[in-house]
Amino acid sequence: MPSFCFFNLVILVCSLPPALGADPYVFYDWTVSYITAAPLGVKQKVIGINGEFPGPLLNVTTNWNVVINVKNDLDEPLLLTWNGIQHRKNCWQDGVSGTNCPIQAGWNWTYDFQVKDQIGSFFYFPSLSFQRAAGGYGGIIINNRAIIPLPFAVPDADVTLFITDWYTKSHKELRKDVESGTNLGIPDGILINGLGPFRFNEAIVPDGFPFLTINVEPGKTYRFRVHNVGISTSLNFRIQNHNLLLVETEGSYTVQQNYANMDIHVGQSFSFLVTMDQNASSDYYVVASPRFVNSSSWAKATGVAILHYSNSQGPASGPLPDPPNDFDTYFSMNQARSIRWNVSAGAARPNPQGSFKYGEITVTDFYVILNRPAELINGKWRTTLNGISYFTPSTPLKLAQQFNISGVYKLDFPNKLMNRPAKLDTSLINGTFKGFMEIIFQNNDTTVQNYHMDGYAFFVVGMDFGVWTENSRGTYNKWDGVARCTTQVFPGAWTAILISLDSAGIWNLRAENLDSWYLGQELYISVVNPESDGSEAGLPDNAIYCGVLSSLQKDQAQRVKFSSSPSMSCSSTTILVLLLVAFGAFIG
Repeated sequence: MPSFCFFNLVILVCSLPPALGADPYVFYDWTVSYITAAPLGVKQKVIGINGEFPGPLLNVTTNWNVVINVKNDLDEPLLLTWNGIQHRKNCWQDGVSGTNCPIQAGWNWTYDFQVKDQIGSFFYFPSLSFQRAAGGYGGIIINNRAIIPLPFAVPDADVTLFITDWYTKSHKELRKDVESGTNLGIPDGILINGLGPFRFNEAIVPDGFPFLTINVEPGKTYRFRVHNVGISTSLNFRIQNHNLLLVETEGSYTVQQNYANMDIHVGQSFSFLVTMDQNASSDYYVVASPRFVNSSSWAKATGVAILHYSNSQGPASGPLPDPPNDFDTYFSMNQARSIRWNVSAGAARPNPQGSFKYGEITVTDFYVILNRPAELINGKWRTTLNGISYFTPSTPLKLAQQFNISGVYKLDFPNKLMNRPAKLDTSLINGTFKGFMEIIFQNNDTTVQNYHMDGYAFFVVGMDFGVWTENSRGTYNKWDGVARCTTQVFPGAWTAILISLDSAGIWNLRAENLDSWYLGQELYISVVNPESDGSEAGLPDNAIYCGVLSSLQKDQAQRVKFSSSPSMSCSSTTILVLLLVAFGAFIG
């Protein structure tokens, strides 16, 4: 109990406005381990954090510093990545294989990063070895600073929802299936916040599943932050008899529009305002159902939670609210095109979002990145981007760059598909610092593929069916295309994005669909500041070493306890005072 009190005191005092104007720090101690759960009635190992599944919510404010000591109690290496957190000029905290050596089983590592110039709804998850399929994910909320008003009335409360396709097979079994070329198949269910479906149909849903109930008050407005943290399934989200007023996606305030439902693709995050304006004659269904699938064979894979008004007159009953047509990708694409940037709203900074006029900037770097279904390369199933399946070296790219180690990677990723056999390689894009990059994702697969870039928000300026040509630029939205970090690319279609490369580092660009990512659909973009002005974060003091640098690794035994930031805004004197206060409270 004394240590718990002290921990909260540190958060409290370090969060007070510092006298010298430094940004506050918050501290967390996380243990990542297997726990037993039965979301679909079958006991299985899931990945929990401090015994929670999903994991704890990070609720911080723009420019706060976040220090998280992660202890790996799994039986395999671990990294946590922070989907959408930009880590400005500090890719050392990104938590992917190209920037960090893994936290070995039984080891710990302390992440220390600032949520610089960001607001919005994001999530974290384990980035290695298909582990996200077992859980380990949780939400991140970055609130506006008090001096910058929200572009809507302050909601009465906040609700974070994680929707995901789910298998009762372990993540280790699933990755073996993927390695062998076996299709993942129909998921065993769709979870909402780690729980199975309400029994909306007795013929489909067995009795006894735990399900989520969201308790609300009539007349109040709630902000629902909804994240698709799944493996490979696009999900349609809807709340029976309630409109979803879209207000933000992945750190950008949007033009406010009402939707009856929203397609949320793997890796994407949205937030909606939902007003409790119904008569509460009964409870209401909250639904997440698969898209672009055969609805009859996938019927069991429907996630259903309950929205319960405090004055509800009875349980939910009857059919679920209708989804869009299962195979209507045009509906989904038109819905995606309708999402626009709120150019007049302030966000992390007081100036309007639209003051960055991306449509007037000259492109310096151009890539058409084409994917294909999995294929055999050297006798193993692999996926590719421009004919290259990413090979993960034993030494992370950023460490190799830091120590000038040659032969780990090449800066020769092609800007289009080359006329040559597919191959394994560690080939990076050589990005131009402060350049402006245009990327066209061309999806030659048969399913929706979703692509995410670490370190940046990019502008989604166009998407259409068919093959992209230079004439396609005439359809681009050059004014209010939304800035986000994850975009969908429909089968047989393209999506165009623009990125301002103003943050030095080595940044991961990946498929969010776990099967595509695991088999090699990722690459890295190297952005080097030629002036070496010291603005990029240096090698962390607690860096883990591996690969050709393994000999530099220190004994982990000295770092198992909580390790605080060397540059925290609370002084050591303050912490000493807190220790004395906590001790006094204990003995008193």
